[in-house]
Amino acid sequence: MTTANLTIDLSAIAANWQALDAMTTCETSAVLKADAYGLGAEPVARALAKAGARWFFVAVAEEGAAVRAALGPGPMICVLSGHMEGDTDLIREHDLIPMLNSIDQLLRHVEATPAQGFGVQLDSGMNRLGMEPAEWAAVRDIALGQMPVLMTSHLACSDEPGHPMNIKQLKTFIELTSDIDVPRSLAATGGILLGQNYHFDLTRPGIGLYGGLPFTEAQPVVSLDLPVIQIRDLEAGETVGYDNAWTAPYPARIATVAAGYADGLIRAMGGRTQVFADDIPCPVVGRVSMDLITVDITGLEPDPETLSILGAQQDVDELAEAAGTIGYEILTSLGARHKREYIA
Repeated sequence: MTTANLTIDLSAIAANWQALDAMTTCETSAVLKADAYGLGAEPVARALAKAGARWFFVAVAEEGAAVRAALGPGPMICVLSGHMEGDTDLIREHDLIPMLNSIDQLLRHVEATPAQGFGVQLDSGMNRLGMEPAEWAAVRDIALGQMPVLMTSHLACSDEPGHPMNIKQLKTFIELTSDIDVPRSLAATGGILLGQNYHFDLTRPGIGLYGGLPFTEAQPVVSLDLPVIQIRDLEAGETVGYDNAWTAPYPARIATVAAGYADGLIRAMGGRTQVFADDIPCPVVGRVSMDLITVDITGLEPDPETLSILGAQQDVDELAEAAGTIGYEILTSLGARHKREYIA
């Protein structure tokens, strides 16, 4: 077939969750936003629930409804965008926990779903989501009177352990919550690695579950194998791809594989990355186009039927570096055309 094969190792995701959980003495949740970082929220949620996760985080209420359908009643499913206008029915019907970000959201939630659990996000310095300290001070007593189930904030620089912002945000979060008898959560994957002071009552690993940095001990989760459509021989001086982007400096053998930027293989990686025939690296040459990538397989024997761009030889962060981006973008960009295979 002419679609790439994306293999997702659910047992590796579960093992990564268990490894991160073992680093703490508190509850460990799992972040499933963006369709579990592009890998499939429903199968990933079931695998993590089987491993022991009981709290889950999604970006929007629609994602929460899908996770609830996969898991059934019981697990806590938190919505990081809070209670947006139009979310009320989803929150109520699927027993979701909105993480409220503003006074407006607090009022909307209390008025529309007064019996529904909720959490509060506080802005400890990232200036992205959450109530700022003055805003929180104005509604603190009202919010606490409604009995939130969780208080959270998010670290801006946790992937840089020595960054002063980590200590600054930790101090701010403690100042805002130290006398509150509500479970607290500050650490995602990077925060877990910063140590116990950042763990509080619940951690929220995301990228570390899926094999990405900064969790260097993570088991690899994804592999992506690209089928070869055609192989051709070039004379020295012939060119390959749009804009004659690569000129053969020698008689070359070129394989064209069925994948491109429409499949999440970012155009910027062209000419800066490689694929693999077993353990043998083969450079990508020419431009990455919408559906096709060209690869120099000169000297390779026998001719390959597939070439691997993600797997044991090259992980998501190495591929991301070649594309000038981060592993998060590589994972969440993996396209719908790939044939997906899950390993339990």
